[in-house]
Amino acid sequence: MKSKLFSSIKIRGITTQNRIVLSPLCMYSARKGLPNDWHFSHLSTYARAGVGIIFTEATAVQEKGRITPYCCGLWNDKQAVEFEKIAKFIKDMGSIPAIQLAHAGRKASAKQPWKGGTPLDFKSEEKDEKPWKPFGPTALALGEGWQVPKAMSLEDINYLIKCYVKSARRAVAAGFEIIEIHAAHGYLLHSFLSPISNKRNDDYGGSYEGRIKLLKNIIVAIRKEIPDRLPLFCRISAIDGQKNGWTIQDSIKLANILNKLGVDVVDCSSGGIVGRPRFAIDDKGDILKNITDRGLGFQVPLASEIKKSVNIKTMAVGVIIDAKQAEKIIEQKQADLIAMGRELMYNPFWPLHAAQELEVDPNFDMWPDQYRWAVNRRSKIVKFKEIS
Repeated sequence: MKSKLFSSIKIRGITTQNRIVLSPLCMYSARKGLPNDWHFSHLSTYARAGVGIIFTEATAVQEKGRITPYCCGLWNDKQAVEFEKIAKFIKDMGSIPAIQLAHAGRKASAKQPWKGGTPLDFKSEEKDEKPWKPFGPTALALGEGWQVPKAMSLEDINYLIKCYVKSARRAVAAGFEIIEIHAAHGYLLHSFLSPISNKRNDDYGGSYEGRIKLLKNIIVAIRKEIPDRLPLFCRISAIDGQKNGWTIQDSIKLANILNKLGVDVVDCSSGGIVGRPRFAIDDKGDILKNITDRGLGFQVPLASEIKKSVNIKTMAVGVIIDAKQAEKIIEQKQADLIAMGRELMYNPFWPLHAAQELEVDPNFDMWPDQYRWAVNRRSKIVKFKEIS
């Protein structure tokens, strides 16, 4: 049986084995920004499962750009060496190693989620959890209880762009074959885009053109430095879901601009500008009426709207859990790629099980050699018991 979900897709110089993508999943388990055995074990699982593109977690381009003290970074060469081992294994298994470069902005200096995810404080007993001053487009706190960030100066902005470029170079040297820029979920680049958080009155604020300038400059700078064969993705919050915030019309306009600057895929998420993601009906209320609560595929309409409006590939994410659901999204051309996070954590071998459900791998040929012979035997035993 032919499957759209399990068809390959060519993006610049890379070709994937299927349309399934591991969405960046923060593990909050690094020390000094260094990925470790946990990260290798975590990401290598998805390579064994045949995920087409495997993203690292949001990886900070500056030490102060981490969400927590336990987030991965790529601001030095030692970190790149550790990532190299991970990227090589992913590639050896036939998947595409990808990295998401990020800066937490005013959401930085926080505790791990299982400790509440609230801002760090000086009462913490762990010395490596001492808080630091976050950055933002303006001196506006994320919300009550959060630090007021330092409004970035032009010097800070220029340095940030250089940090993104250096991290991109390290990513290429480490063997990553896709780079994604994280401009969503209320982190630094999203906070520049949104009129809710960006109240600057210089070239990096005010008008729409001013608010998108930092993201544009980073994209241009990175595209010049990385090989032309390497795809560049950009994750955006396609809507803020807040009154007077960033809208789907803003995203369509941005996607057109990013396409011309050399971005290959827009990764369509939403929310996060004032804390935990919240979703509300847009002022016009049209395509957003179906995504005001977290139902199955609640963000797919965003990827679909951008895809049909702009000549650019899109990636859908958000409560995509079923093989037939994912197949339908690709089949109906609502998106080009399916990104999955929590569902893959719940079932790391989801792609292999989906291939069985969609009848594209009846003989377990997609399974690693080390598993195939045993799993094939298991299936025969199960079938025998069902018959008897």
